[in-house]
Amino acid sequence: MTNYQSDLLRLLNDRGYIHQLTDAEGLDKLANEAIVPGYIGFDATAPSLHIGSLVQIMMLRRLQQTGHKPIVVMGGGTTKVGDPSGKDESRKMLSTEDINRNITSIKRIFEKFLTFGDGPTDAIIVNNADWLDALGYVDFLRDIGPHFTINRMMTFDSVKLRLDREQPLTFLEFNYMILQAYDFLELSRRNSCQLQLGGSDQWGNIINGIELTRRIDGKQLFGLTTPLITTADGGKMGKTANGAVWLNADQLAPYDYWQFWRNTQDADVGRFLRLFTDIDSDEILRLENLQGADINEAKKMLADAATSLAHGEGAAEDAADTAQKTFEQGQAGGDLPVFEVSSDDISILDALVNIGFCSSKGEAKRMVAGGGARINDEPVKDANATIAMSEANIKISAGKKKHGLLRRAF
Repeated sequence: MTNYQSDLLRLLNDRGYIHQLTDAEGLDKLANEAIVPGYIGFDATAPSLHIGSLVQIMMLRRLQQTGHKPIVVMGGGTTKVGDPSGKDESRKMLSTEDINRNITSIKRIFEKFLTFGDGPTDAIIVNNADWLDALGYVDFLRDIGPHFTINRMMTFDSVKLRLDREQPLTFLEFNYMILQAYDFLELSRRNSCQLQLGGSDQWGNIINGIELTRRIDGKQLFGLTTPLITTADGGKMGKTANGAVWLNADQLAPYDYWQFWRNTQDADVGRFLRLFTDIDSDEILRLENLQGADINEAKKMLADAATSLAHGEGAAEDAADTAQKTFEQGQAGGDLPVFEVSSDDISILDALVNIGFCSSKGEAKRMVAGGGARINDEPVKDANATIAMSEANIKISAGKKKHGLLRRAF
């Protein structure tokens, strides 16, 4: 079904968010007639979410934009267990204190994308530790355990992946899918939640929650998943040579965030504009049809819009201004890292380490060997090369996204 009547499913479909739906017709009818509370869960394994979570955050934003109620579920309880979905090995165990600190930090991200409050479509944040921590283990097993069979649990990808590769899957992690299903039941009871959204790897967990709630409370719930977001060359969205693209400014500077979007591949521009910005569909159609060097206009608009959402318009303007001064006008942008060189020259390895792009000379050597080091946009091929400080400012780059300035100290 693609001829949707509700604003919610029309918008999600038009902008490329829909991969699977449990009952398209039923959800479309409900969303056309009532405010639908919908949730996505986020485990707190680090002080920030990264760009791999951005499509989920944007789905909650779309939910609110079309007159429905987003529920952000922080996994204060489930983070103690660890979601095995898509993981080759067990996550490091975090203390309750670490988890709570991470939750406090992560909450700041959602305040940029959603409107919170007490109104019918205002977003709320809840913590599943509120109900999971209070469960009596034996009572929980007696009440919830009979609704899950080991036979079926063994068919889920999160389990099969580990077993097929003969990698350990702990009994703790094996329980994750039951706890996530129980989350949906509790949210249905506590917050009248009717919809769970998630990535395609969460389909089985979402189905479990829908079936559990139907069996115990006799209520109909709905599930919707997004496709796996990959780049045009088949890479995983947000995976870079320099690590994760974090959403918190103290994990990744807004300038570097802007540069990530500015370096989007030509073939991905239209899709990413639809998924990660609020730019009008007609304007996106114009932008994605630009050819040659003109496509850079679209990439800059993508970078501006995505950075404005995550860090504010001021940060986006500063990042764009820095990029223009540095790369188009040859000036020193204020947001770029700078290392002052007090001698007439500096080795490429020392330059990469001192400006903070590499943690050691060994790493710098590998950067040069891999073709990732550039001076004034020219690749450096010799790890023994020295840089003559014949100019006041010399641009140094590591990979496509890290740029800085070597400044001669007089």
